[in-house]
Amino acid sequence: MQIDMTIKGLMVDPITNMPIIILRDKTGDRVLPIWVGIFEANAIALQMENITTPRPMTHDLLKNVVEELKGAVQKVVVSELRDNTFYALVYVETAGDLLAIDARPSDAIALALRARAPILVEEAVIDSAKTIDFSSEKADSERLQKWLESLDPEELGKYKM
Repeated sequence: MQIDMTIKGLMVDPITNMPIIILRDKTGDRVLPIWVGIFEANAIALQMENITTPRPMTHDLLKNVVEELKGAVQKVVVSELRDNTFYALVYVETAGDLLAIDARPSDAIALALRARAPILVEEAVIDSAKTIDFSSEKADSERLQKWLESLDPEELGKYKM
């Protein structure tokens, strides 16, 4: 089953100093942190803040290409978690066909924001992410897990990229 998610926040992991996208379901019961690169986080942050750049960024270009080819981004799905790596699919409708295109979650999310398309996560991915050790050191992993669990929803908006 696919769970409809929204971006709750974009923050920096206090342990690794890597950006994290925090996805949350509509009820607030499920949260999924996805670590991303700094450039992808920047592309997401710019769109979240409605900041336009003088020239199109890569995700703007991709949206424009899809639209010029008479297509539309229908949804993005974080579809799999394999070997501690998240995978995503971008669903594009064109000429009556629905195409599933492999993408990194960060790129898929950046495109979804620009196309105003829903962001979905497979329930199995959320369940699997709860058991993954994303850190090579167990102590760091446990510290990060406690930090994520203690996040106050009001705090998420204050971190900027």
